[in-house]
Amino acid sequence: MEQLVLSSENNYAELNGYLADNNICNIFLVCDSAFGFLKIKDYFEGLEEDGIEITRFSDFQPNPLYESVVEGVRLFKESGAKLIIAVGGGSAMDVAKCIKLYSNMDPSKNYLEQEIVPNDVVLLAVPTTAGTGSEATRFAVIYYEGKKQSVADYSIIPSVVLFDESALRTLPLYQKKSTMLDAFCHAIESYWSVNSNDESKEYSRKAVSMILDNLDGYLANDEAANRSMMTAAHYAGKAINITQTTAGHAMCYKLTSLYGVAHGHAAALVDTKLFPYMVSNTKDCVDPRGEDYLKKTFEEIASMLGCGSTGEAGIKLQGIFDSLELKVPEAKEEDYAELKTSVNPVRLKNNPVKLTEETIESLYRTILK
Repeated sequence: MEQLVLSSENNYAELNGYLADNNICNIFLVCDSAFGFLKIKDYFEGLEEDGIEITRFSDFQPNPLYESVVEGVRLFKESGAKLIIAVGGGSAMDVAKCIKLYSNMDPSKNYLEQEIVPNDVVLLAVPTTAGTGSEATRFAVIYYEGKKQSVADYSIIPSVVLFDESALRTLPLYQKKSTMLDAFCHAIESYWSVNSNDESKEYSRKAVSMILDNLDGYLANDEAANRSMMTAAHYAGKAINITQTTAGHAMCYKLTSLYGVAHGHAAALVDTKLFPYMVSNTKDCVDPRGEDYLKKTFEEIASMLGCGSTGEAGIKLQGIFDSLELKVPEAKEEDYAELKTSVNPVRLKNNPVKLTEETIESLYRTILK
């Protein structure tokens, strides 16, 4: 599906044009707690003054619950809106995607157990970080009875995306660093994934190039660099939409819950150690395209990073992480037993090098202090 991408220039002129062209007079707005600090809040208030009806839904938490989505579906149906606009990070996107997906299902039954039937509700995404790439993917995550539920369907990919770099101005520096690292890890992992193809690799190359070229400006809050970083995260999202993530992400989730580090921070902790391990263990290749193909893939990643060898690339990856001055958590001995059994085996299947439980524990011991 080809997405329509809008810019925020000239006080959201392109968005104004889109709403007018499509005769939008009723909007269901899904937004997170950061909404009140964003420039676009004033834009929506202006729309209301001009007579456009806006129903705002923000009654959800990070790692959103199924019950919140159910309430969102109810309010969306009551609103009579045909357009959902999601403004926020990954959680807002996940909630909005699920509201769209479930809006034509039977509310008397569990939505998670029903057959998915695509609908014509339009979803417009306004990401407020340069990281998740959720505005480009068919995936959403919600929690039901304490358990993570992965929702996936091509029909929930937003058909319209608005990039508003002003949203990054107020993002705390730690969040800027960690969300950027999430996009970077998406691009790298997608490139080495067993599911990669020419299209996904092209998205990965674009993402990595733009991240490296704009990193300093992005951290300095340069407007053009912020815009480019949002585009880079979007390309990385397009890449993982094709390939999904690999062991780097599978191994990072428990780091987040155990040590309180942000998701992208945790993913980078893993990938900086996982890459050199895999380079040295291509004999354990499980990519059906073979070990020689995998070696070439790692060499291409090195070239993407501006390095002459995979060894140099490993050093550069670590150097990028170190330059951001992010902490490395300290582990207790008993943590390793919990960590090594926490890894989702489904995501491991996407990894090009086989990782045993023993190997995973060994990697965690190199990742943590």
